[in-house]
Amino acid sequence: MKPFVLIATRPEDEVASNEKTSIVDFTGLCEEDLIWARLDREPFPELAAEDISGIILGGSPFTVSEPDETKSAAELRAEKEIFRVLDHVFEQDIPFFGACYGIGTLGTHQGALIDRTYGEPLGAIEVALTEAGQADPLIREAGMSCTFTGLVGHKEAVRSLPEHATVLATGQACPVQMFRVGTRQYSTQFHPELDVPAIIERARAYRDHGYFSPDQMEEVFEALAAVTADQPPKLLRAFATLFAR
Repeated sequence: MKPFVLIATRPEDEVASNEKTSIVDFTGLCEEDLIWARLDREPFPELAAEDISGIILGGSPFTVSEPDETKSAAELRAEKEIFRVLDHVFEQDIPFFGACYGIGTLGTHQGALIDRTYGEPLGAIEVALTEAGQADPLIREAGMSCTFTGLVGHKEAVRSLPEHATVLATGQACPVQMFRVGTRQYSTQFHPELDVPAIIERARAYRDHGYFSPDQMEEVFEALAAVTADQPPKLLRAFATLFAR
């Protein structure tokens, strides 16, 4: 099988490594079937479309909607490199799946308006599939219910999508929870790469990044611990299944 590429933009080594482990577990891929590209510190590997099965973009503390002057050198480097990768994704129709940070990067690349209008604090929400979502081949492969629990925590989100993008899932506080561009380029606002223990661990690492009030951290974690969010990871398994070659 040709490998998938996991794009990571998390500067923290332990957090990035844990994300990779989650992606391997939820996709069902072997370690040797995943190329790990940490774009906050190095360029995307020189790979042609025929060399890989697809690309997965993990989450990130980075945001695309902030002014460039507020961004670190690592963030600017990663953002520039991701947009270059997305150029190739659409030129060569490479399967792509972005989680959370993918909303901002894929959306911006395709002409969406990304801002803080629909940010959501760390927590669990109800996600509902649209009619297009219920008919989408990736979602059907994953066997998703029409409504399911998603784990979120994001400062920015889609305010408006271009006409050529298709909304696949919605939420009450954040209208675009998943969209598709083309036939096999996807992004979710919720986190399919995290289960409840993993998002709690992630939140501890980012307790001072503005996703929730640090004073309320334990209360937030207690509420999350009572949640089951086992459907979103099925999307990653479906992505690997559909596009492996």
